[in-house]
Amino acid sequence: MGTEVPVPSHGTTTYNSNNTSQRENEARKQKTVDDWLPITSSRNAKWWYSAFHNVTAMVGAGVLSLPYAMSELGWGPGISVLILSWIITLYTLWQMVEMHEMVPGKRFDRYHELGQHAFGEKLGLWIVVPQQLIVEVGVNIVYMVTGGTSLQKFHDVVCPSCKHLKLTYFIMIFASVHFVLSQLPNFHSISGVSLAAAVMSLSYSTIAWGASVDKGKQSGVEYGYKASSTAGTVFNFFSALGDVAFAYAGHNVVLEIQATIPSTPENPSKKPMWRGVIIAYIVVALCYFPVALIGYWAFGNSISDNILITLEKPRWLIAMANMMVVVHVIGSYQIYAMPVFDMIETVLVKKLHFPPSITLRLIARSTYVALTMFIAITFPFFGGLLGFFGGFAFAPTTYFLPCIMWLAIYKPRRFSISWITNWICIFLGICLMILSPIGGLRQIIIKAKDYKFYS
Repeated sequence: MGTEVPVPSHGTTTYNSNNTSQRENEARKQKTVDDWLPITSSRNAKWWYSAFHNVTAMVGAGVLSLPYAMSELGWGPGISVLILSWIITLYTLWQMVEMHEMVPGKRFDRYHELGQHAFGEKLGLWIVVPQQLIVEVGVNIVYMVTGGTSLQKFHDVVCPSCKHLKLTYFIMIFASVHFVLSQLPNFHSISGVSLAAAVMSLSYSTIAWGASVDKGKQSGVEYGYKASSTAGTVFNFFSALGDVAFAYAGHNVVLEIQATIPSTPENPSKKPMWRGVIIAYIVVALCYFPVALIGYWAFGNSISDNILITLEKPRWLIAMANMMVVVHVIGSYQIYAMPVFDMIETVLVKKLHFPPSITLRLIARSTYVALTMFIAITFPFFGGLLGFFGGFAFAPTTYFLPCIMWLAIYKPRRFSISWITNWICIFLGICLMILSPIGGLRQIIIKAKDYKFYS
């Protein structure tokens, strides 16, 4: 009973070779899928691609609401929050660029892959993916509203005597562009759109603060808080924190942008990526600080939640600026949609075993664009949405999640500079995450009182 049947040695060889060929087949299949997925299909970007992709991702429509945020924060707190946010987010962005290739021979091409390395396979996914999706889908919805609003403003400025059209139609016009652009396969293929968007963001920001300087300080301008009650002032303050958080939201796509840059042991991707980030952050400062401070100086607390709406003349310049916003938001939408497309297509191909094809891409991406368009048409409360999304999801992924990962992976010595800096960022980020959605939600509720659906 205990006797063993001798196994011929050549069978082992066959078994081993079968095993090897199976592994090779799996690896080949995996490579085919990776070469098809939008994030990993192209790795020949230069450092300047990183610069304009980051500008496009960061300098969004949020810059136009910064003077309004200043009016709810006041001079002292407003300037402090702007500068602090700029420093903290540059620091956390540096951490993410450093962590992209901290394991020799491996690249964390997606935010959730880094999360999985820091927190474990399952927990990492659950911590990162929901937050990243809220940010990216949230930005896409807000940009649908922004694109539609700017198109409507352009139409009204250029042709004041024309028939007034509902915002719904303009959001649909804006969305129609994305049904086409969303079929571009990867980050590399949208670099032209992204470059145009980055140039536009610098241009309309310059128009916004230049036109404010030209108008000068308005007569009877007031810098006090607008709200009549203390509660109103506090809630507005919280909401404004969310507006600022929204303005610094580029971290959600930074690893995905870095994934497009080639890397060797001698020349790791972090060097060109960091060079691009520095240029991007200089452009961010040139856009944000003048718009926020000069806009608030010129109009005080009578500023609207989009400075281009407050600036009504010269008409041709404001029409041009609104069109620039449209072009910029087209590029931004694509930058934020690309990681979502990557997630959707990964699930469809790797989990549900659909074969990679143009048809699959067409259906999946068009469905996503249609969904964001539908939500934007249903809830177009621009200012409130910024505050709500800004705190709820942007604060974690931008202000403190990179710090938590850094502490989990590198384990800096207790009370060392790195340890203290990260904990300060985590504390400030958590405060932002808790406070700003409260203000944003209140604004949405106030605006929703007299709002009619699809009006």
